[in-house]
Amino acid sequence: MSEQAADAATETFLAHRNLLFTVAYELLGSAADAEDVLQETWLRWVKVDARHVKDQRAYLVRITTRQSLNRLRSMKRRKEAYVGPWLPEPLLTAPDVAEDVELAESMSMALMLVLETLSPTERAVFVLREAFETSYDDIAAAIGKSPAAVRQIAHRARRHVDARRPRQAVSPDQARAAVESLRYALETGDSRGLLDVLAPEVVLVSDGGGVKHAALRPVIGADKVVRMLLGGLRKVEGTLTGEPTVVNGNVALLVRLNGEIDGILAVRVEDASITGLYYVRNPEKLTRVAAETPLTLR
Repeated sequence: MSEQAADAATETFLAHRNLLFTVAYELLGSAADAEDVLQETWLRWVKVDARHVKDQRAYLVRITTRQSLNRLRSMKRRKEAYVGPWLPEPLLTAPDVAEDVELAESMSMALMLVLETLSPTERAVFVLREAFETSYDDIAAAIGKSPAAVRQIAHRARRHVDARRPRQAVSPDQARAAVESLRYALETGDSRGLLDVLAPEVVLVSDGGGVKHAALRPVIGADKVVRMLLGGLRKVEGTLTGEPTVVNGNVALLVRLNGEIDGILAVRVEDASITGLYYVRNPEKLTRVAAETPLTLR
């Protein structure tokens, strides 16, 4: 490749890098693996004669999707051996991302967990179609299936996700209010206040990865969740604080113990009550909460 062609390839790749990272992350739930996929995408892209590529954005998304699918299948073994529940790696995002309803929903911890229940192919089809509005023809080219087959997979995946996604979206202001109530209740040990902000059927999922203490199974029900949270706080030696932040485009708490990051507590809010709590404590998954990660669907 000539130096001029290499410069042009680099410019094109960098112009779409945030989009490609978002695609890879939504497919994998891991920023580290998404970065590896982008490196693999770049290595393949620089070998392509771009003069023969009509839609360079679509072509790059196609490469990224194929590499993500390969990695997603290999990640299955890692997840099967994982200690306790596996949660996606949280990303610190700009506050205005929460105002982008489409992006915030597609990146939410709650939806990312639902996507974990899909097969790799179903996940790729759903993400490309629903989040990125990719055409059936382009998805077919990316995953190596016919457009007709892609339509069937998309319908099946959408039905599966719709049955499990949050029932009612709330405004960013409502979500912030719920998280502020949660923060205050946790910092003051107010069990009544905590019960008031949690839905009766709330589910707590905690991810310590075998490195930090965490429940090995989801905790279901407001009373059990309150007992676990406040019981755990009583055993903590030091000061635990919650700092409101925006993670994956949604309001969350950055939890600190004696000033040091202990974890990210993401939430799912429905009807002004918290129905899902997702606490990521695994240190290996907290490397992207110090600086904002730029994300885009377009």
